[in-house]
Amino acid sequence: MRELNNFPYKNVLVLGLAKSGTAVSKILARNNRNVVVNDLKATIHDENVIELKNLGIDVVVGDHPLTLIDGIDVIVKNPGIPYENILLQQALLRDIPIITEIELLHYFDINSLVGITGSNGKTTTTTLIYEMYKQAKIPVEIAGNIGHVASEVAESMSDDRTMVVELSSFQLEGTRKFKPNVSVLLNIFEAHLDFHNNLENYQNAKAKIFENQTEEDFLVYNADDERTVKMIQSAKSKTVPFSRKKKLDHGAILHNGEIYFRNEKIINYKEVALVGTHNLENILAATAVAKIAGIPSSAIRAVLTTFIGVSHRLQFVKNVDDRLFYNDSKATNILATTKALQSFDQPIILLAGGLDRGNDFDSLLPFMENVKALVLFGETAKKLEQLGLSASIPAISLVANMQEAVNKAYQFSESGDVILLSPACASWDQYKTFEERGNMFMESVHRL
Repeated sequence: MRELNNFPYKNVLVLGLAKSGTAVSKILARNNRNVVVNDLKATIHDENVIELKNLGIDVVVGDHPLTLIDGIDVIVKNPGIPYENILLQQALLRDIPIITEIELLHYFDINSLVGITGSNGKTTTTTLIYEMYKQAKIPVEIAGNIGHVASEVAESMSDDRTMVVELSSFQLEGTRKFKPNVSVLLNIFEAHLDFHNNLENYQNAKAKIFENQTEEDFLVYNADDERTVKMIQSAKSKTVPFSRKKKLDHGAILHNGEIYFRNEKIINYKEVALVGTHNLENILAATAVAKIAGIPSSAIRAVLTTFIGVSHRLQFVKNVDDRLFYNDSKATNILATTKALQSFDQPIILLAGGLDRGNDFDSLLPFMENVKALVLFGETAKKLEQLGLSASIPAISLVANMQEAVNKAYQFSESGDVILLSPACASWDQYKTFEERGNMFMESVHRL
């Protein structure tokens, strides 16, 4: 196992359990750090609490006593815990550093690290890059926001392997020295403002992916996204653009229906298996990273002609009586849903709704042309109903759960229609995760 190298903190408070908190607590203990774990919602009977206690780690649950930060050198917080948390506020007053477990990657001295962030497309791009490395038979690991705890993967990773890591703004905000060799900035959209408070804070968190890069590193960025273009002006790394709209002298582009990197034709876009305009951007970004890594174009083509997407991201579920069901449960914001709507020419029955973060949905209006019916659920159902009325959608139904939503959508549908779950909202009002929501959708479809 790899050891943390020059990690400067001896006494560590891990705030929040879940997967990352449990993993990082064990890593720190193995590296002879004094670890205390605190989780408000956990109980003494939880499996991970019992496991950590059996390892001799002190675990405090059900409360956030301020005495926990006495003598603490650093707090490693769960990415989703807001900085308004009482312990974090007190730590800020005492100048105690607050990091996320992603920061530990810096101290594992990984030789080759690719980091991917953006408001949308992270999971697909991360997976595409991973598959291209695998196709080229380059040893590779995948980690981060995609579901595998990055520090846990890094600890067991050999020196010859590349880590491809998906990074959220929540994870990046808690970094100080973290630096990928290749960073990818896909796009910036007004997302997670309930956590970051404003767009500037959100952008600053995202910019941390390239903040510590040097002229020896690479930054792949979206040349079609104005916010991204402005953000990368401060980068010290070599910038490599991608664009589906412009003809660039370098980088990855779509030109005359063909994908190029610099002046080399990679593939005719018609041969690409992955559908959706937004996925073209992900494909271009992944192609740029692969070419930077020296991956042969033959390996890139092999992936692009076979890869059809990741779970819960425009995932084809089933053809039922000539109705095509698609699961896009990972569309947890408005931009993701607009891109899903643009992916189909057929009439669409849209299933949407979820956690109310205070935003309206007016920006969806220009993309509702093909939507013939709305089936709505969750806290935002009434807001989305107003959107439907504004768009003069003839059939709108508010339902209580996913089974009702699928049944109602089928009733509204005709042969040739697309029935699309693309909620434009987080899932946390009714489901623990977007995966749970998507799985419920797919189960309901199969019951038909």
